[in-house]
Amino acid sequence: MTPVILLAAGKESAEVTDWAARIGWVVGLGLFVALVYWLMREGWKWRGTLQGDLPELPTAPDEPGEAKLTMSGRYHGSTTAGQWLDRIVAHGLGTRSRAELTLTDAGLDVVRPGASDFFVPAAQLREARLDKGIAGKVLTEGGLLVVTWAHGDKLIDSGFRSDRAAEHNEWVEILNDMINKTETEGAR
Repeated sequence: MTPVILLAAGKESAEVTDWAARIGWVVGLGLFVALVYWLMREGWKWRGTLQGDLPELPTAPDEPGEAKLTMSGRYHGSTTAGQWLDRIVAHGLGTRSRAELTLTDAGLDVVRPGASDFFVPAAQLREARLDKGIAGKVLTEGGLLVVTWAHGDKLIDSGFRSDRAAEHNEWVEILNDMINKTETEGAR
């Protein structure tokens, strides 16, 4: 048996696109995406409200002294110490940005173009270590410089990544020496 092909002379198939349904789906999808972004923004604001008890961040003194170390790189955020997923967003600490770090005898000065700068007095520094991640950023082992510091009654971990990762070890060594020296002098 041979198949029979029917050809209608001069007739074409009708358009299959239902434009009203397609436009409805696109508008619906756009509204859904807008709703998700709005909910994310509200969650971010709510987290900031919950962390409202965090005191204002200190600013650098007028005469901080001579720089021991400087580093340019990225600030990846701050978390509650020991809880690498508990991001702190109050006072702009949750905003990722470029950063210029300067370590002096007075403390650690973090200058962030486009975000809030902050200063960690030497007496508030607790530890420096290399780690692999902080909320929202995971790197190779030892790819992140994490500085633990006290602010109010809370311990905070702040994560930095230098443009030259080889600098991280020097920062950990000098920061920890400075912390030990400060604790020794404070115990006297």
